[in-house]
Amino acid sequence: MSDLLAARSQMAMSLAFHIIFASIGVALPLMMTLAEFRWLRTGDPVFLLLAKRWAKGTAILFAIGAISGTVLSFELGLLWPRFMAAAGAVIGMPFSLEGFAFFMEAIFLGIYLFGWNRVSSRLHFFAGAIVALSGLASATFVTFVNAWMNTPTGFTFTDGQFTDIHPFAAMMSPAAIPEAVHMVLAAYCAAGFATAGIHSWLQLRRGSNRFHEVAITLALAVGGTAALLQLVSGDALARMVAARQPVKLASLEGQFKTERGAPLRIGGLPDVKQDETKYAIEIPDGLSLLAFHSAHATVRGLDEFPRSDWPRVPVVHICFQIMVGCGSLLLLLSACAVYLGRRDPPFTRRRRFLWILVAATPLGFIALEAGWMVTELGRQPWIVQGFLRTRDSVTTMPHLEFPFLGMTCIYLFLAVVVVWLMSAHVIATPGKNELDNAIEGEVRHA
Repeated sequence: MSDLLAARSQMAMSLAFHIIFASIGVALPLMMTLAEFRWLRTGDPVFLLLAKRWAKGTAILFAIGAISGTVLSFELGLLWPRFMAAAGAVIGMPFSLEGFAFFMEAIFLGIYLFGWNRVSSRLHFFAGAIVALSGLASATFVTFVNAWMNTPTGFTFTDGQFTDIHPFAAMMSPAAIPEAVHMVLAAYCAAGFATAGIHSWLQLRRGSNRFHEVAITLALAVGGTAALLQLVSGDALARMVAARQPVKLASLEGQFKTERGAPLRIGGLPDVKQDETKYAIEIPDGLSLLAFHSAHATVRGLDEFPRSDWPRVPVVHICFQIMVGCGSLLLLLSACAVYLGRRDPPFTRRRRFLWILVAATPLGFIALEAGWMVTELGRQPWIVQGFLRTRDSVTTMPHLEFPFLGMTCIYLFLAVVVVWLMSAHVIATPGKNELDNAIEGEVRHA
């Protein structure tokens, strides 16, 4: 394994691990705050119990997310020192703002966890809202950094150096808002459907009760709404990619030749030797229409760019298909939930539908991971698009396969810890017979 491949593999593993907890850290505080809001409005103790259960889960996953995020910050400097030396002044502002948002989230999460019966109900709800907003801000600022790497602006590039830096212009690059919105909605979608799937499994295993029914409904409301809004977000992001990263667009769509009225491909396998995408279902003019809102627009193909600037087209294309496929299934599942809820409520007592929700539990995170692979692999061979190549940014320290193997072992250990902690937490949720006692206890303490 080359040092470049080892460094990239270590970053990929760290990001793939961290993004799960970062996404839950964005979405679960919103759900726990909505549950508390419903308790304050209705006085229904089931919502109070749900808010407390989700708060404990948030605390566990926040701690693991903090550990993995800290590791990533060190890896940026240790594995990619040339990148940090060249671009550190440009991306320093969003990273600093992310740090402030992280500390705000930690402080108010502490107030939320230990403030029951110690602060007023309004102040406690306010603390939960700050946790949710801080998680949202933290994800947004980090995504701004990645957006700048995809569409770098706000500087002058002289003799291989970034000079005359304008931090706000750099932070608000053309990809900043579309990519951040898409990422946040993906987090809400993934965590919402995963939570609904877990509570569906518990309801199927332990019998129907209002605790799980309320949890499923609330989680699906968050996840389903996010899945619907992803249609608008994805359209905006696709048009940005078409305008600013034509090589990435051509790669994820398997578009080898510049074409007017380019087709949209569903499935298929790009063959870089034959310069064609085989076995795909093609929708005439579909890509031109989606990317430029014109059926006769010209889409630039990979043939306009040197092969040295191509990413791994088959991997990018397949990951994009996986992302779109999983997202489409979740959108269809959301529509089914709305239909069943209006036709014959409550849909949370339909066993077949609950089993479908259980099966769909990982789909949001699969789409999330595949989407980040499209974002990162589609930018290769650049670490900063058009200015700094990945191979020129890696550390000169040799034998990087050893820290890669060491960090892999650490992450596997953390994964086991997370599964153990969350399993214990999930097992502690009330079944049908324990629900009344749990509610009585929460009312007494409230």
